[in-house]
Amino acid sequence: MKKIITSKNAPAPIGPYSHAVLAGNTLYISGQVGKKSTGEMMVQDIRTETSQVMDNIKAILLEAGMDFGHIVKTTIFLKDLNNFSSVNETYGSYFKADFPARETVQVSRLPLDVNVEISVIAVK
Repeated sequence: MKKIITSKNAPAPIGPYSHAVLAGNTLYISGQVGKKSTGEMMVQDIRTETSQVMDNIKAILLEAGMDFGHIVKTTIFLKDLNNFSSVNETYGSYFKADFPARETVQVSRLPLDVNVEISVIAVK
């Protein structure tokens, strides 16, 4: 059985997808970008953008009764791998220990022409 998870503190999806789907104990969070729930884009610099992405993920996790400690896997999509160290530092500040598995890939373009998108899988 699956349950759709939606947070009013994350931006509304821009297509036919949900913020997240809870299937059993596993939460699949759709890729998040640097957009506030108000619609404001937070793309002033890569650190600000990454922080907004992580804040959106946090809002969705909280809605599902989870936190960053529940994340087991992340995927980071970057428009420019030259931003890797800045994104990595900002991303890492949201975790305490036992970091999730992860891959980071460079892509040619992302929705809304953002610089970073992150999706996660969490387990309760």
